[in-house]
Amino acid sequence: MRVLLAGWHYRCGYLFPGAIGLTGIGLRMSDFIRIDLETLITQVAGLLQSIGVPSSIARVEAEIMTESDLMGVPSHGIHMLPALVTGIQSGKATANPHIRILKEQKAACVIDGDNGPGRFVSLHAMNISVERAKEFGIGACLATNMTHWGRAFAYVCRAAQAGTVGICTTNAIPNTLSGNSTKPLLGNNPLGIGIPRPGGNPVVLDIAMSQAAHGKIATYAREEKEVPLGWGLDSEGRSTTDPNKILRSHRLLPFGGHKGAGLAIMMELLTGAFAGSKLSHEILQIERGALNPGTTKLFLALEVSAFSSLEALGTKIEQYALWLRETDPDIQITLPGDRSWQARLENLKNGIPIHVHMINELKKIGLTFS
Repeated sequence: MRVLLAGWHYRCGYLFPGAIGLTGIGLRMSDFIRIDLETLITQVAGLLQSIGVPSSIARVEAEIMTESDLMGVPSHGIHMLPALVTGIQSGKATANPHIRILKEQKAACVIDGDNGPGRFVSLHAMNISVERAKEFGIGACLATNMTHWGRAFAYVCRAAQAGTVGICTTNAIPNTLSGNSTKPLLGNNPLGIGIPRPGGNPVVLDIAMSQAAHGKIATYAREEKEVPLGWGLDSEGRSTTDPNKILRSHRLLPFGGHKGAGLAIMMELLTGAFAGSKLSHEILQIERGALNPGTTKLFLALEVSAFSSLEALGTKIEQYALWLRETDPDIQITLPGDRSWQARLENLKNGIPIHVHMINELKKIGLTFS
C-alpha cells in the first residue's frame, strides 16, 4: 500500500525515478515482511509514549527512525529502538528532556540536551542552526549530552530543504582502529553534508570514518551475509569477511587508512572536546551499546543566499551532474544520496521491508505487527 503523509517528515524527500529492489542486493524476500510507513511510525511512537516520552517527541523520534528503514538503511532505523527503550527505562536516557542554552552569541550557541532522545534533540539543534543562518548567513549549534541520533542524513537533508547547506558530525564510542593499534581507539564519528538541489532531491553525503558503519556490519550479521574484506579485523588481528568476528573484536578499520583516522580525531575535537564534554572513551565508560548517551554533535547551516543564489547553485549542480554522466557514459554515475531516494520511492509504494529477525527483537520490547 502506498502511503503519503503530510508534514515536515516529507520535506526531506521527493520521489526519485527508479528503484532498488531487495533482490538487487542479494536478499531473500522470504526473510522480510513489508509494513507501510504510517503503521510503522504510529507503532514506534506509541511504544515510546507508553514509557513516558511525550507525544510530540515520540513522533519526531519515530519519523526520523523509520525514515532510515524507508530509505534503505536499516542499520540506523528501528534496529536502534530497543536500545533507546532500554536506555529510557534504565534512566540512562531522559524521556522528556529539558533542553537548555548554555552559551550563545548571535550566530552560534551551545545547548545541553539533558540526555534526551537523540533524534529529537538533533532536529532541535539543526533547526536552531537554520534559523540563525537565515538571520546571519551562518548558524552553528553545538549540542551536548544526548543519545544516538540515528542517521546524519536526516538533519542535513532538512537543512538543505530549508535552503541552507547543512553540515553535522558527532562523536561516538570507540570502535575503530588507528594506525597499528590493536584496540579500538576512535569513534567512527560520522559526517553529514546536505546541499539544496532546486527542483530535485538534495545532494546528501552521510559517511562514517570507518570503512563501514558499525550498524551496517551488524545488519550483515543479522542477515547472515559476509562483509567485504577490509571492513574490519577479528580478535587475532586478521582481516575477515565474518561480520560477527568484527563485532566481537570491535576492530573496525578506518576508511582510507590514516585519512579516515585523522578525520575521526578531528570530529572528536570538534564535538566532545569543543564542548568541554565527554570524549569517546568517556562515553564508553557509561554505556557500551548502541545508546551512546552523553555524546556531542555539531550542527552547521549556511544560508545559500548569503553567498550566491539557489538558482545559481542548482544550475551548477546540474552542469556538474551532466558532465559526470557524459564524461564516462559507460558507467552509471550517481550523486551522494541517490540510492536512498531510489529506495524511498520503492518502499513508499510497496511498504518498508523489515527483517524477520528484527520483528522478533521488537516483540521483546512490546512492539508487534499483525
